Amino acid sequence: MPQSLFRNQVLKALSSQDFALLRPSLRHVELDIKDQLEVAHQPIKNVYFPERGIASVVATMTGGRQSEVGIIGYDGMTGIAVILGQESTANETYIQVAGNGWRLPVENLRPAIAESPSLRTSVLDYAHAFLVQSSRTALVNGHSKIEERLARWLLMIHDRAEGDKIYLTHEFLATMLGAHRPGVTTALQMLEYRGLVHAKRGEITIVDRAGLIKLTHGAYGEEEQRYFGLAAA
Repeated sequence: MPQSLFRNQVLKALSSQDFALLRPSLRHVELDIKDQLEVAHQPIKNVYFPERGIASVVATMTGGRQSEVGIIGYDGMTGIAVILGQESTANETYIQVAGNGWRLPVENLRPAIAESPSLRTSVLDYAHAFLVQSSRTALVNGHSKIEERLARWLLMIHDRAEGDKIYLTHEFLATMLGAHRPGVTTALQMLEYRGLVHAKRGEITIVDRAGLIKLTHGAYGEEEQRYFGLAAA
C-alpha cells in the first residue's frame, strides 16, 4: 500500500526516504478491545501505529486503582519509552476502542532511527505532543469538575473516532477518568440532560460538539485541537 493511503498521521507525515526505512517491517494487525500493547515494566517488543481505534495509556497506583494518562489514535504511535531510549515503561497500554493498525518490531525501529536523523526528529515530535497531552490531562484532572473532565475526554475520543458514536461502558469511563462509577454516571446524565450527548448501555453519541467544548471551560482547547488542525468553537 502506498504511503499516501496510510491514515496514521505519524507514518503519513514521514519523508518518503524515512517511510521506506520502516515499510518492509510494518505488519497490518487487527486491534481488539483490551488487547495489551504494552505491559508495565516488561520489555517493549513492538510499537503500534493505529489506523482506526484508540489505545489508552493507563497508570496504576499501589492497591490497583487506575487512571488514564494519555490516548493514542490515528494521530500517533505507542512506544514513547522506546523513542526516548528506554526498554520498558511504568504504564500499561491497551485498546479501548477496537480498530486496526500497523505493528513494527522495536528491533527494526531502533536501527532506522539511528540511521536517519529526520526520522528521529519526526518520532520525537510526536513524543513531545504526547507528553503535552499527558501534562494537560494531569492539570485538568487536578483542577476541573468531573463533568468538565468527562466532556474533554469525550471530545478527545471524538477527534480520533469515526463518526459520532463511541462504544464504552460507564465502568470503563470511570477507570479512564480515575473516578468512581456513580460520579461518572451522574456526570454523563448531566451531559445528556443538556442535550450534549445521547447515552445508552455501552454507547455514547456526540450530539452537540460545540456545547461540549463550551462546557469544559477551557479544559479542552488549543493543545487538544492543535494536532488535528481543529478550529476552536
